[in-house]
Amino acid sequence: MTREIRLNAFDMNCVGHQSPGLWRHPRDKSANYKDLDYWVNLAKTLERGKIDGLFIADVLGVYDVYGGNTESALRNSAQVPVNDPLQLIPTMAHLTENLGFGLTASLSFEHPYTFARRLSTLDHLTKGRVGWNIVTSYLNSGALNIGMPAQTRHDDRYDLAEDYLAVCYKLWEGSWEEGAVVRDREAGIFTHPDKVHPIRHDGPFFKVPGIHLSEPSPQRTPVLYQAGASSRGKDFAGANAECVFVAAPSKAVLKKYVSNVREAAARAGRNPRDVLVFNLQTVIVGETDAEAKRKFDEYRRYVSYEGALTLISGWTGIDFSQFQPDEVLRHRKTDAVQSAVETFTTIDPGKEWTVREMAEWVGIGGFGPLFVGSPETVADLLQEWVEDTDVDGFNLAYAVTPETFEDVVDLLVPELQKRGVFKTEYRPGTLREKLFGKGPRLAAPHPGTRYRDLAALAEPAVLNL
Repeated sequence: MTREIRLNAFDMNCVGHQSPGLWRHPRDKSANYKDLDYWVNLAKTLERGKIDGLFIADVLGVYDVYGGNTESALRNSAQVPVNDPLQLIPTMAHLTENLGFGLTASLSFEHPYTFARRLSTLDHLTKGRVGWNIVTSYLNSGALNIGMPAQTRHDDRYDLAEDYLAVCYKLWEGSWEEGAVVRDREAGIFTHPDKVHPIRHDGPFFKVPGIHLSEPSPQRTPVLYQAGASSRGKDFAGANAECVFVAAPSKAVLKKYVSNVREAAARAGRNPRDVLVFNLQTVIVGETDAEAKRKFDEYRRYVSYEGALTLISGWTGIDFSQFQPDEVLRHRKTDAVQSAVETFTTIDPGKEWTVREMAEWVGIGGFGPLFVGSPETVADLLQEWVEDTDVDGFNLAYAVTPETFEDVVDLLVPELQKRGVFKTEYRPGTLREKLFGKGPRLAAPHPGTRYRDLAALAEPAVLNL
């Protein structure tokens, strides 16, 4: 098989990220997350390995479902403390040349008019190497802390997301025509006023009459990532996303998900191959299988059972402190991350998972699968998953950082390159050009392209999915 495998590094501006408790490991440096040198060194390592991008997760809220308070989250650094991811990117981009940056930003907590300017600014500063991971947020604590009475119901958040994106598309794609900015010193004209248009958006959630404040950035619209795995989320991704992030724990679950997303893209009138799907994956690589197993056994000794359940409780909306470790997991529907509730009932349909087993699974790398082995062993498994599921690549979580990423770059990437399934050089240009080998801008029939001619655009403003 010669199909190219895409790899992102998956991180967060916090301690431990998806591996609760492993911040205590003597070689883990995630507690240095406040130091820009930590992030610059990571970016340079990833670029040396020709990794596609650094995908930075984020949450606005605290995992307070477990025990009904924040004590466990704070004690175990379960994604708290957590800092703003956006402010890391300009420095990392300035000191690298090719690495892409996927920014997670929730549309539930910031108005699209101001957010669109922040992303345009970031696209300018990175010379077009930024993507936006569109999330709708699931933590009730985040909603309460910005004055909302409660988190919006799951499917209702996607109604808001459709209107939000319509605003952003109009600002990024339609407000400023090509050639609006001329910088004509002799005539004294910087921008032709007749080529800059108010968007006059009047949607069910947002009223935005004016012009975009930023001139067009290299990509105009950043590369669009989306991580929704519910039925509504997959429809939204099929219509809008260029890259989709999923955390499928088994090949069967992943194959079905990839197929559903590609079908959703086709229903939206898009080429299903215009959507790249990345699965959450953790790889522990050693020079031999035995060396990798030794690392894994060492890492496992630092996993926090309570920390793992704190994360799972936040993801699912279910307080797992009320269950005994050997109690069997039962499916429940909540307004949190619906796919997380379903995950463990679909890994092995014949297996009944206990709470303890679930915590052990999540303890290193989160919901995604874990591969342990030599470069040859792990490369075999990655190729097998690509071939069997039609996934395009993997978002690689860490067990211990930067060690996990250094092992990927120094051991795994050379093996994948030797097999001809991983690039040896970056493509030139913006992140969109590097990922898709086409132009820097959204291409038809992506729905965002419909907003380039605002005068000809017919309402409704909300995208029809």
